[in-house]
Amino acid sequence: MDRSVRIWNKADECQSREQILALQLNRLQQTLNLVANKVPCYQAKFKESGFKPQDLQRLEDLHHLPFTTKEDLRLNYPYGMFAVPMRDVVRIHSSSGTTGKPTVVGYTKEDITTWTELVARFMTAAGVTEEDIVHIAFGYGLFTGAFGLHYGSEAIGASVIPISGGNTDKQLMIMQDYRSSALVCTPSYGLTLADRMEKQGIDPASLALRVGLFGAEPWSEQMRVELEQRLGIMATDNYGLSEIMGPGVAGECRFKSGMHLAEDHFYAEIIDPDTGEVLPAGAVGELVLTSLTKQAFPMIRYRTRDISRLTYETCECGRTLARMEKTRGRTDDMLIIKGVNVFPTQIEEVLFQIEGCEPHYQLIVDRINNMDSLEVQVEVNERIFFDEMKQQRQFVVEAEKRLATVLGVSAKIKLVEPSTIQRHEGKAVRVIDRRQQ
Repeated sequence: MDRSVRIWNKADECQSREQILALQLNRLQQTLNLVANKVPCYQAKFKESGFKPQDLQRLEDLHHLPFTTKEDLRLNYPYGMFAVPMRDVVRIHSSSGTTGKPTVVGYTKEDITTWTELVARFMTAAGVTEEDIVHIAFGYGLFTGAFGLHYGSEAIGASVIPISGGNTDKQLMIMQDYRSSALVCTPSYGLTLADRMEKQGIDPASLALRVGLFGAEPWSEQMRVELEQRLGIMATDNYGLSEIMGPGVAGECRFKSGMHLAEDHFYAEIIDPDTGEVLPAGAVGELVLTSLTKQAFPMIRYRTRDISRLTYETCECGRTLARMEKTRGRTDDMLIIKGVNVFPTQIEEVLFQIEGCEPHYQLIVDRINNMDSLEVQVEVNERIFFDEMKQQRQFVVEAEKRLATVLGVSAKIKLVEPSTIQRHEGKAVRVIDRRQQ
């Protein structure tokens, strides 16, 4: 192992495969007992499948249980999936749901401690130390990203600048004056910062930046190269989702050969998204995660809808945990726009509440000047389309305002004539995503 490699918790991150599997089985049995006693949704699932927690004798026995989906979370909104009383919940976060209602997640004090530990792991793997000044340009709020990286940075002993998102000129001023050395943001915002630096004539070499930790949206290896070259940093990827914990589920080390998955806290499966069949190691499919240590909001066989692959060989860094490839896409129609989950059904609900909208629309997602953009092309009735410009503008302003409120991200409305959006005999093609073209 390279002696220059830093590992946050060698005892947990470098266990033998036998130790990892034994620990997973023990923690999985505890988790199943917890939800069987405390969560009505899982009580019903166990009853329906004829499964009892004591039936789990091997990790593979978990495959007999049904999956947990976004629909389960929607039906149990807001606190129906919690396994502890609210007096034990010290933090509530949420993310977009398939309808106007968000997905609500909770944390006990112990959950926050675990979250902090796991983020400290992948930040250390990426090269962050107590000598760093971490510049967090994620938005602080119900989104889990900023808080997760904030906790991990402080645990490592690094200095944290919680600047939040937006105000790019101020971001650059702070980077220069405060000597930020580690950048935390979405990859698309990283490129926005690079663009602004070039316009202002800021030489990346004049900054203290040396590492970037990018997440919250899919990004390619080509974008990694561009970020590294234009910002003068090493760019690393990390993975998490609110339903499972937030950032900290997996993250890259400096060898950048896959994200180390915290197997001592999450049991991962790869399934065929069409049949639900569990696929063998190394196969590409949908990632399914089961939490092993979460107290407030345990998840059993949660379908992430993310397409990836797991490998189990020991990494050059010495870590033995499974490694997860960058996600290759999704099995559902969820979009990630500027780090925010957006479902076409949310947009549809808003549009259909506005008088004059026809039941035909299309979403055009693009990356313009390195920032995600969302255009909603909407068919309207002839009265509105041929109305005077002032009336059309009022319609557009109202629709954009409602969408921003529901989605948490801005969208541009473009009115089109009736019958101009292509019709399909089968499933309508609602989304055209040009970001990977």
